[in-house]
Amino acid sequence: MTAISVLSVASEIYPLIKTGGLADVTGALPAALAAEGVQVRSLVPGYPAVLAALSAAETVHEFADLFGGAARLIAATAHDLALLVLDAPHLFARPGDPYRGPNGLDWPDNALRFGALARVAADLGHGLLPAITPDIIHAHDWQAGLVPAYLQYAAPPHPKTVMTVHNLAFQGQFPATLLAPLGLPPAAFAIDGVEYYGSIGFLKAGLQLADRLTTVSPTYAAEIQGPAAGMGLDGLLRARADRLSGILNGIDVAIWNPGNDPMIAARYGPRRLEERAANRKAVQDRYDLAPAPDAPLFGVVSRLSWQKGLDLLLAALPVLLGAGAQLAVLGSGEATLENAIAAAAAAHPGRVGCIFGFDEALAHEIQAGVDAILMPSRFEPCGLTQLCALRYGAVPVVARAGGLTDTIIDANEMALAAGVATGIQFAPGSVEMLSDGIRRTAAVFRATAAWRKMQQKGMATDVSWRRPAGRYAALYRELVSIPASEASKETVR
Repeated sequence: MTAISVLSVASEIYPLIKTGGLADVTGALPAALAAEGVQVRSLVPGYPAVLAALSAAETVHEFADLFGGAARLIAATAHDLALLVLDAPHLFARPGDPYRGPNGLDWPDNALRFGALARVAADLGHGLLPAITPDIIHAHDWQAGLVPAYLQYAAPPHPKTVMTVHNLAFQGQFPATLLAPLGLPPAAFAIDGVEYYGSIGFLKAGLQLADRLTTVSPTYAAEIQGPAAGMGLDGLLRARADRLSGILNGIDVAIWNPGNDPMIAARYGPRRLEERAANRKAVQDRYDLAPAPDAPLFGVVSRLSWQKGLDLLLAALPVLLGAGAQLAVLGSGEATLENAIAAAAAAHPGRVGCIFGFDEALAHEIQAGVDAILMPSRFEPCGLTQLCALRYGAVPVVARAGGLTDTIIDANEMALAAGVATGIQFAPGSVEMLSDGIRRTAAVFRATAAWRKMQQKGMATDVSWRRPAGRYAALYRELVSIPASEASKETVR
């Protein structure tokens, strides 16, 4: 039975290049989909880090001029990922952050950089490489948003398209004067095309023109259809609600496994939670925190931004310290937040510690060592940090927003009595309610049996890609009209 072939188009993919959860999703989903009879090949930009990681690489097409320079398409593998890499040095041969220059500002030619990625994806959909023409093109976030547009304004036939929004706040808006340089016809600049408030909207184009839309949790799919979370696109999303699905993310449970994680001080499982103590000490030592075994140790692994509610945490810090707790922060982002967190650490030595930047190994250490992970987000499409926390027995303390709502069972009185709680939820996202969540967390932490039960329940939760991959596969089959009975036979085989 022929498998469904999918071309995944994304601006980052773990472990080759990562700035956030998008890379984790695009890096882990292909393997999970293989078990569902779906073959995924990923088209990614040829950043220096990506090119350096390739093996079995072969040039399969050359472009004399792709948006201002020569380019080539490389078929390769890396870390068991089947890849097509767009090697366009004039667009991607830049070290560091894939979106911003050394000055911290977006590269001024980002429209052309990611327009080129989408253009090549559409060409592949139209048979640029006949042997690997996909049944479906799956575009991720604004950087791939023009894929459905390039297909729409070209002669049919073309493959079906899926557009996934990982965070609606990042939309990719560029001047209308770039329409011709992007190779889009004048007819595309219309309300039912790529036009968005007088600009070219990459994400808007994808949401307008893709066959199906998904986002990364059911609650976020509902939230973005309203003005509070819709970021100006709520009207379009309501109009296409029958095409919109919320599919929860998963995590790679082979990488995030406290039983064999090489990045942590001591391996453990739900029946050996006492062995977490060595990881707790490792975190306290790394952050110069006092060796206080009875103090609730809170952790933050996050982009430091208004969205993530870190300003709320700073305002609630007196409550956290008043509860006898400690805090370890890992992340980077807005300078004002970094400065304020650094000042808090200086004001409370031994109680508050911070390390700025991205450190994958330290993120594992924190998950394995802290008692609770704080996520006071104002909005959160899905969140992966709380899924890792569940896996590692670090109790998530989360705002009731987006995927945090869908993945954490609040330790209210009835949930604790029934033994089903996996974390602490609070709402709305305010200093007062976050403070209450911190107090509740500290109280349950000191009720040792209830806390251990909550840790074990969280660790037993299936946070893998198994169920999400099944939902994506069902969506793909619907698009290519494969009967469900045949699809089940494919999976069994």
